[in-house]
Amino acid sequence: MNNQYPYQNPTDEQRRQLLLDSLTAVGRRDDFENILKLLSPPPEITNFVAPKALNNVRIGIIGGGLAGLAAAYELRKLGASITIFDAQKERVGGRVDTHYFDRSSEFYGELGAARIPASHETVWYYINLFGLNTESLTSPDPNNIIYAHNIRIRREPDGRNVTRFLYPYYDLSEKERNTPWNQLRNYALSTMLYSLTPDERAEILKILPEYSQRYAAISRLSTRQIFEMLELSQGAIELITAVEPFTEPFLNMSHDEIMNTEYSLDFLNTYRISGGTLHLPMSFYNSLMSNDPKEIRFPTYFLGKVELKSRSKISGIYMAQENEGVYLRCSSEKKGDTLEQFDYVICAIPFSTLREVDIKPFFRNQKMQAIKEYHYMDGQKTLFLCRKRFWEEDRDYGRMNGGISVTDLPIQTIIYPPDHIRCKDSESCTPDMPGVLTPSYNLGQDSIRQTNQPEALRLQMIKHNVEEVHGLPEGALDTLVENQVTTIWSGEPWARGAFAAGYPGQKMRFLHSMTLPEFEQRVFFAGEHVSTKQGWMQGALYSGKEAANRLAEAALTR
Repeated sequence: MNNQYPYQNPTDEQRRQLLLDSLTAVGRRDDFENILKLLSPPPEITNFVAPKALNNVRIGIIGGGLAGLAAAYELRKLGASITIFDAQKERVGGRVDTHYFDRSSEFYGELGAARIPASHETVWYYINLFGLNTESLTSPDPNNIIYAHNIRIRREPDGRNVTRFLYPYYDLSEKERNTPWNQLRNYALSTMLYSLTPDERAEILKILPEYSQRYAAISRLSTRQIFEMLELSQGAIELITAVEPFTEPFLNMSHDEIMNTEYSLDFLNTYRISGGTLHLPMSFYNSLMSNDPKEIRFPTYFLGKVELKSRSKISGIYMAQENEGVYLRCSSEKKGDTLEQFDYVICAIPFSTLREVDIKPFFRNQKMQAIKEYHYMDGQKTLFLCRKRFWEEDRDYGRMNGGISVTDLPIQTIIYPPDHIRCKDSESCTPDMPGVLTPSYNLGQDSIRQTNQPEALRLQMIKHNVEEVHGLPEGALDTLVENQVTTIWSGEPWARGAFAAGYPGQKMRFLHSMTLPEFEQRVFFAGEHVSTKQGWMQGALYSGKEAANRLAEAALTR
């Protein structure tokens, strides 16, 4: 990161300049205005519906993740009476899951959403609204490990170590062997993106009934098909998926998934919320439970009441007779099955769990098909609380602070805590201090295979992989790891997957229909899966705010 950009709490102007400079560096300055516009939050709800306009209107929100919380926050401004149903027992936030190893919350890691790209305007809107602190995840001296084909190298900005040390171990064509790594990587991952005009590229962040012919044609192909169209050898594909490990789980997904993250530079210039991402959903929760939330700047007697029902799973969604509202059947541990009537409903749970809900009458055919078919990526994260930071002790290459090491081993990636990136003095940040390591964050087949082992075997395999990547003696982590925790997202009954990720053609076929209201504009939809930023907090928050606006317009019209 350029030193002119602050490590902590960047202003909107600084973030946007950072994005503009990064886009200029890759020759896509023309994309800046489109990205800024399309990722900015929807309009303020009170711009077109007056405060208290929905007084006494009853709204049920299914799901207490970021999408449901954002929708509730916005609709409360209109005086609505809101009930949030959440299946979780102990927390809000959905797939935001910060794990604290100690009561002081000093040692923590993220089992769910963690990174906030500089370009994700809607997330920053709410961060600024709640006054949350942020810190950069970008190390000023990146020197993380690439461990592939049993070869350990350090990452260099120009990629020369990959070219020099890894190329000989892969069956590359003569042309590929003579192409430097950064050029080969960009050819594979960015050629299709650059083949589109700026207006066509903007469609990546739009939900439309129909898309341009060129963009739609690319989106209907998998990344592997694109690689083979570009005449990449199988050796080159193997190398790319080793050095860019999150490419491998997306090989059979729509190439739009790769273009999407490349378009808005989602893995460049990222931040985190200081003290844990959980502060974001908790800020929503505290505001919703307050009679006088400081971030709402009009008379608080206008505000509607919000009730959160935890341990409450919605098992049925039914249209009332003569379209007089919506019935929700709720199954809870204390009351069993109950039926409640609402004027409107926002469904903010993943389609992977909506599949189990009884729906009468059925939603439109295309939405029901999407509920059955839309793909969710498997994923797991493991955290280790280590008694000392062995990754900061490497004297041969220099200590590692922050960043990600990548490998072709089953763990895929190792994520290092960024809290020592810019220590003011060496005494306050020594390798002898405890730290929280993410020794394995993987997706797709590696996640399925790793998590289907008994816990003891899984943890031992993760330790062995980390030891191999770092060149530690076997068993070294047995004495360094004090505590550990794993979340397997496909095994969470209220999630059933880490995030939505479309197969080839699914965006073209389903996404527009997935966003449309049902039951004659009584049931609306929110969540990362009904957004153009699937798998990101941006998608959840944008869709929640947008669903609230659409519901308010429908209620006002009715």
